[in-house]
Amino acid sequence: MVWKKDFNQPTINEEEKSSKINAAGMINSTLEGLWSESYTSMSQGDYNRWNIKLDSIWCILGGDCKEGDDTDKEMKKINLEIYEKGSLKSKTGKGFSEKLNPNNPIQYQLLLKKSLFLRRLQNKQGKGTAYTSDDEDDFD
Repeated sequence: MVWKKDFNQPTINEEEKSSKINAAGMINSTLEGLWSESYTSMSQGDYNRWNIKLDSIWCILGGDCKEGDDTDKEMKKINLEIYEKGSLKSKTGKGFSEKLNPNNPIQYQLLLKKSLFLRRLQNKQGKGTAYTSDDEDDFD
């Protein structure tokens, strides 16, 4: 006996549960663009722009973290360290009183720390250049 399909009943199809557009490629492309802009800002000594690009990367990667988890807490800690050092501008003051920002070397190291933290997070999430998983065998 063959049963006719009731078109009024919703069907559950495993294929329909997944997105028809895989966003992984777009996310990786966006991340790579942000990293490139981040490196340009870093090499130009534009710490404010460098920090903004890193924050943009965090918005993507942080979306896969839970608020208040260890990763979220570490990111907040790094940001607090950066902001406690004051302005990210290379010079302070105006006119004749303008001088180099004495915190620039410390800020550079903190931004570098933030950059490495985010790159390692990206790799850990499998969205970067290196990915390891504890549940995979080592084939070396």
